[in-house]
Amino acid sequence: MADYHFVYKDVEGASTQWDDIQRKLGNLPPKPPAFKPDPFTPAEDEDSKPKTKSWIDNKTEEELEDLEDDLDDNRFLEEYRRKRLAEMKQTVKVAKFGSVIPISGSDFVREVSQAPSNVWVVVILYKDGYPECGVLMQCVEELATMYSATKFVKIISTDCIPNYPDCNLPTVLVYNNGAVKANYVGLHTFGRRCTPEGVAMILCQSDPVLNDGLNGEASREAVLEGVRKRFIEKVVTLHENDDDGSSSD
Repeated sequence: MADYHFVYKDVEGASTQWDDIQRKLGNLPPKPPAFKPDPFTPAEDEDSKPKTKSWIDNKTEEELEDLEDDLDDNRFLEEYRRKRLAEMKQTVKVAKFGSVIPISGSDFVREVSQAPSNVWVVVILYKDGYPECGVLMQCVEELATMYSATKFVKIISTDCIPNYPDCNLPTVLVYNNGAVKANYVGLHTFGRRCTPEGVAMILCQSDPVLNDGLNGEASREAVLEGVRKRFIEKVVTLHENDDDGSSSD
């Protein structure tokens, strides 16, 4: 009788001589590699990070406030910190809407006439079932998303003005600081082909009605330039998509 000497497992994951023999004969799968924990890497010390503009950009408003006395020896970063802090505070001040808000006649004074003086309000008078109203509403809904600091509201025409003629629909009223600044009667006032960009250009003919909330209160010229830029980008994107579709056919 053969004399076998075994080394038994006394540690979890250890191997016996018998297991090793069986592995050599192909009766057991290969032995898994020994577990090795990942090397310990200490967290980066916040104070050791290089202080750059991107370092400032990643700070919250509260963190920027706390840095007030820590950057006195770096005039450039201290000025940039103050600029970023001012931008953050301005962004918080700007009201955000982002959609066309339905209102009733009883809401008009509160939602339109009493809106803050720095908020432009675009009022759409409409009625369901009128195709022209639907066309304009599609354009306005897109503008409300892009220019979220401008307040867009819609109201059934006769709820706003009793006996208002349906032939005048849709009608757009532009309010600021409690007063009517402009009015546009009928879809034709927005051009032969009503588009969001065309509506935006008309709305900003005399005043900076549209505000995206990113750059504070911009001038009329700056708003119009932004509208033109968005229009060009949209045309380029549509053209690129058309090219991609034709090349895949």
